[in-house]
Amino acid sequence: MAQKQENASTSTTIPNDLKAEQALGFIGLGLMQKMMKEGPDKWSWSEAEDGGQADLIALHQRLEMTELAIKTGAPLTTAEVTHLLGAKPGSSKTERGGLLAKRISRNVWKISKADQNIYGRN
Repeated sequence: MAQKQENASTSTTIPNDLKAEQALGFIGLGLMQKMMKEGPDKWSWSEAEDGGQADLIALHQRLEMTELAIKTGAPLTTAEVTHLLGAKPGSSKTERGGLLAKRISRNVWKISKADQNIYGRN
């Protein structure tokens, strides 16, 4: 016959009539205890948000290509617009990050600044 093991509970009961300040104190205390158990490395926010490093060379190239595309008004493919905007355009006019991509025809796009849009807003 297997013996049942009783788990010792380390949590304490919290009264229901807490003030907001007291509840916040309990939350803060719990967070501090969790931080102490996991160690300081787990709670470091100095890295990029996704946990990796930013590729600044690729970012610089993307910004230069975006500026060149705006200045020249060169027609771009959907794949090129996707790379420059950082997301695939969802409609014939897509605005993202201050840029406006307008579809001219199938797989042909032009990019302009959203505030200096040469096509006008409809």
